[in-house]
Parts: sequence; structure tokens; C-alpha cells
Amino acid sequence: MDIDFPLILMIATATTGAVALVDWLWLRKQREAKAERLQQEGANVDDIDSAKEESFVVEQSKSFFPVLVIVFVLRSFVAEPFQIPSGSMEPGLITGDFILVSKFHYGLRMPVFGNTLVPIGEPERGDVMVFFPPNDPRYFIKRVIGKPGDHIEYKNRRLTINGESVPTTELGGEPSYRPTKYLGEEVHPSSTATVQWILARDTRTQQPIVWAGPEGEWDVPEGHYFMMGDNRGNSGDSRMWGFVPEKNIVGKAVAVWMHWEGWSDLPSFGRNHIIQ
Repeated sequence: MDIDFPLILMIATATTGAVALVDWLWLRKQREAKAERLQQEGANVDDIDSAKEESFVVEQSKSFFPVLVIVFVLRSFVAEPFQIPSGSMEPGLITGDFILVSKFHYGLRMPVFGNTLVPIGEPERGDVMVFFPPNDPRYFIKRVIGKPGDHIEYKNRRLTINGESVPTTELGGEPSYRPTKYLGEEVHPSSTATVQWILARDTRTQQPIVWAGPEGEWDVPEGHYFMMGDNRGNSGDSRMWGFVPEKNIVGKAVAVWMHWEGWSDLPSFGRNHIIQ
């Protein structure tokens, strides 16, 4: 089961904040009035001190609320860490990479709901972006290929956008970390992407082929984006499940800050780099 952490964080922040506010406006005054009445009645010091004490819920809420507010603001409007869960963005991003995602590159957005509060910028072709795909609550990370109104063609390992071919150079080779892969380089307006296809064999002729994933043509509707993984031969992206609504944008992936395969391995920082 996927956990909606942003929603949980928002609810926790709102709940602890509400408890702290109620205490400040009402409960605190009740405690002070009760303590003052006991003092006037000549009660012992322990009873007076007990009357002044906050309940466990109030005490914990007031302690956690400032921390939750800071985490909520930073995570919602500044930056958020993510871990790459699959190989769909190889070779640039591999499973186990921890990345930093800027939450303000594409405007300040309302947490959970996704509507833009303060417009700052918009995704550019070639940006690596984190988002929610249509009808899926999980975070995805892919490269922006098509903007609203674009006509996209992907055939024979070549991208064409609005009738103009994206400059592509085949690099060949089999990268050591993942043999049977075939590399290429695409030049986009905002970045130069190293993409990856799969070396395979035709099931009928047994001749070597390069599998580039699903091909086709698409027209990007207004308010949506067309996303593709750099691992073109093994990426579930807009070629399969369609266009990403603007409100589903989470942020721009800007850097790898750590690599950690799992609990049986030590974290490493040798892959740290700015994401292109």
C-alpha cells in the first residue's frame, strides 16, 4: 500500500497547530483560572502546580508543531529528497540514487492539491521532472519531451518535435554497469540527455536488433506534458499511459546527492552530480 506522506504531513501539521491554538485561546486560560482559584482557597503547592500542567496531547502538540511546520514548508515549497526506484532513467539516474527535487522551479504549489499559488516558471523540453502520472498516486521521474500543443513523433530511435528532429548521436557500446544496452545522446533545449536502448535479437530471424520501446505519434493537449524515460527500451511513460496534467507536477530534479542500494550496503557519494 502506498503511503500519501504529503497528506499525512499536512494533516499532522494542521492537527498539532489546531491543538496549540485552542490551548492558547482557551485551555491555557482555564488552567490559569483554576490554579488561581486553588491558590485563593489555600490549596497546597502540588495541587496548584498540577492545575497548571498541560495535558499530554497539548504538550506533545506544542512540541511537534514548530518542527512539523518547518518540515512542511521546506518539503512543500523549497526542496524534497527522493530515491530512484527503478532503471527507467538509466544511464543518468540508476536505482538507489537519492536526488534533490526543487519545488519552486515551476512555481509554488499548494501541497496535496497541486494548484499553482505563485507562478515562477514552467517545464522546458529536456528537464528531468518528478510528477504523478494519470490515475496513479506514486511519484514518477521522467524527462519532459513535449509541452502543451506539441506534436511528438518517436520512430526508429529518433524524436521529432513539431516537425523538427531532435539532434541524436548514437554512442553504441555496452555500459559496464548494465551490459546489453546501447547508448545515444539527444540535445534538448535545456539539457543534453544520454539515452539508452536495449540490444536484443529478432525472435523470427535471430538477427541483432536495437529495441527502442513503443513508437508512435502524439499531440500534447493544453495543460499537459509528454514524458519519456531515458531508458527508452525499458520505461513505462507517456507512450503507454498518456499525458501528465500540469497540476500533477511535483518539481524539477536538480542533483544526485547520495547513492545507496540498500541496508546491506554503505551509502556512497561517488555518483553525486548535477542532473542534466
